[in-house]
Amino acid sequence: MGNVAIIGGTGLTSLADLEIIRREVVQTPYGEPSGALTHGVLCGKEIVFIARHGYGHTIPPHKINYRANLWALKHVGVERIIAIAAVGGIASDFPPKKLAIPDQIIDYTWSRKNTFFEEGLEEVVHVDFTFPYDESLRQILIQACQQAGVEYCDSGTYGATQGPRLESAAEINRYERDGCTMVGMTGMPEAVLARELGMAYATCAVSVNWAAGRSENLITMADIERCLKEGMDGIRAMFAKLVPLL
Repeated sequence: MGNVAIIGGTGLTSLADLEIIRREVVQTPYGEPSGALTHGVLCGKEIVFIARHGYGHTIPPHKINYRANLWALKHVGVERIIAIAAVGGIASDFPPKKLAIPDQIIDYTWSRKNTFFEEGLEEVVHVDFTFPYDESLRQILIQACQQAGVEYCDSGTYGATQGPRLESAAEINRYERDGCTMVGMTGMPEAVLARELGMAYATCAVSVNWAAGRSENLITMADIERCLKEGMDGIRAMFAKLVPLL
């Protein structure tokens, strides 16, 4: 059984080179996950894969059952998670199609179920979240990017917004003042739920557009889809180097 999971985001609802062994439907105390867990072999290593938005990409970011997804992965023995995310670039050195391995996150989401520690507690539980991403996994991702020869940023701050709409230029200005270098809609509560369950978690983000106000052009889905396709080519090249390192 694989102890490594890949959570696929927008543009990665399946892994082309994954040799599928079986698909497993997991019932959780928190409802239905985004889909069945796909068990398979990638580059010679057993892994578990789940598409965050569903295999048909039909679940918007604010409707994803993050608790069910993370609980299901923990239930089948996953210990380490690589999360793939499509984001907008805020920092000038994070243009479309480039990858980034963030080391910090700021949560701007609201009303999402963001903890497992709510009811039936013997005492209140607080988890340390000083460094939200597992550093050893981050370094493996950085090494994989280097070996694959893809352009990447080795750090960054992910601003997690509610969605599903894109942000205003003023909001992006605010996020930049806060220190964000990228903006996405799925980074939280996924990262903290993994931490609560004791699973190592790191993100590889691909910039699919300049964030609002960071270019002269309006953001169009056609441009996003074009950059997403090219950015995912970099993700797949990185995967080829990543999995053996795990």
